[in-house]
Amino acid sequence: MLAQTNDDTMSLPEMIQGVQQWANQNLDTNVASAVSQIDPQAVDQFYRDFQNRMQGDNVVDVAALRTTAQNILPWLELRPETQPFAAWLKSQMDYLDMAEQIRQAVPPPPNPTNPPPKISLNPPPQKERELWVRHESGRPWPPGAKAYVTELKPVFAAQNVPPQLVWVAEVESSFDRRAESPAGAAGLFQLMPDTAKRFGLSLWPRDQRYQAVPSATASAEYFKYLYDRFHDWRLVMAAYNAGEGTIEKLLARHKTRSYDDIAGHLPAETQMYVPRIEAVMMEREGARLEQLAPPPT
Repeated sequence: MLAQTNDDTMSLPEMIQGVQQWANQNLDTNVASAVSQIDPQAVDQFYRDFQNRMQGDNVVDVAALRTTAQNILPWLELRPETQPFAAWLKSQMDYLDMAEQIRQAVPPPPNPTNPPPKISLNPPPQKERELWVRHESGRPWPPGAKAYVTELKPVFAAQNVPPQLVWVAEVESSFDRRAESPAGAAGLFQLMPDTAKRFGLSLWPRDQRYQAVPSATASAEYFKYLYDRFHDWRLVMAAYNAGEGTIEKLLARHKTRSYDDIAGHLPAETQMYVPRIEAVMMEREGARLEQLAPPPT
């Protein structure tokens, strides 16, 4: 579902058709020909498949979409109508790269006549943290980070939340405030409409999720709320990504309050999201999630 809900909103396939028409009129013949070969319905299906696989619990399954995403991204960047989706997809490419890396590292399962029940091929939480730390090592700041980090760290501090959490925006949007997911999350911190309104943001006539300070304030307030509920920063990040209810149910089902005890049962996206957050913070700030101070009571 797209974030906008007014009657003038185009569907993603309609936007793609608009890009194709524009390309035919404005681009070199060879480029326009390549764009015209994109099937809008196939792109829409890609987003559906991406969401379904990211909500499944096997990280390796996500790798199958990597090549399609690489093909889609360049022409999503062609026109303003689809650039918010391009910004979002660009921030997701690291997940696809990591899923492919994990796929290549996992030996193929045996293929007996009577195969055993499907088992998870996900690496254990500590191993995945190590993979992400290597992935992020030496990586330069995203282009938009310098414009926002200094401005937004005091916003987090004002909410009594560790200012290092400003780097969540690198994972969510690569510090591109135009980013919009097909599910309707938007802005630097990819807030869903209901969450934005819950923490005081206005969506109309101007959507404050696309404004740096209001979106950071709402995200910081949400982080603080989640910490008061879960008392663990890894669980906070998991809940920010997968939803509070999902985390609470898994903790109750497995009779634990530890992230590592439920990590393998989380959606694939969340299994990668939490260690990715931690790896980015290690690279930018030299801090692990478990080392961050709790908000004052």
